[in-house]
Amino acid sequence: MPIPDAKTSSGTPRRILATREAGWARRLARGLGRAGVRPNAVSVAGVVFALVACGAFCLVPNLGPAARAGALLTAAAAIQLRLLCNLLDGMLAVEEGFETSTGDIYNDLPDRVADVFILAGAGYSIRFLAAGTMLGWAAAVAALFTAYVRLLGGSLGVPQHFIGPMAKQHRMFTLTIATLLAGGETTLGMPPRVMRLALGVIVAGSIVTCCRRTLRIAREVDTR
Repeated sequence: MPIPDAKTSSGTPRRILATREAGWARRLARGLGRAGVRPNAVSVAGVVFALVACGAFCLVPNLGPAARAGALLTAAAAIQLRLLCNLLDGMLAVEEGFETSTGDIYNDLPDRVADVFILAGAGYSIRFLAAGTMLGWAAAVAALFTAYVRLLGGSLGVPQHFIGPMAKQHRMFTLTIATLLAGGETTLGMPPRVMRLALGVIVAGSIVTCCRRTLRIAREVDTR
C-alpha cells in the first residue's frame, strides 16, 4: 500500500523522506533556525550549490587528469549539498515553524533551476563525446517534465505524486554515483563512459516516471 503524500500546514504536498526523522537532520535544522536562517534562503543556497556543480562539470574537459578528478569530486559534493538544502528548507518551514506566504514558490521554482544547472552541466562535462551535450539537455528537459506532470495532477484536483523510478532523489543519486565513477575513470586513465550512460538512464527513467505519473493522474481524475 503506497504511503500517502505528506502535506505542509498549508496543504502543499510534501515528499516523504525518511531522512527528516534522522537525529542529525533535526539538530541541524534546529540549529539553523536558532541562528536566524530561514527556509527561503536555504532554497536559494541550493541553487548556488547547483551552479557550483554546473561550473565544475563545465571545466572538466579543459583540465588535466588530476584536476579533472578534483572537479568531478567537487561536482558530486555540490550535488549532495543541493539535496541537503532541499531537505533543510522544508524542515525549517514545517518542523521549525518558519513557513512563509512565498514558501511554496521558493520550495519548487529553485528546484527546477537547480535540476537544469546540474543535468545540463553534466552533459557539458562530456561535450567531447558524441551526443554528450544533447544527453545533458535531454535529461534536464525530462526532469522538468516530471515536475510538470506532478504539478498538473495538483492543478486537476488530485494528489501530487512523487513516484519514480526517476524522481529527483533518484536522478541526483544516479548522477552523484556516475560523477564519482567518472572521477575514478579519470584517475585510472580509462575511457569516459559512465557519465553518458548515466545521463541516458536518467532520460529513460524520467520518461517512464512521466508515464507512470500521467497514468495515475488519469485514473484518479476518471474515478473521482
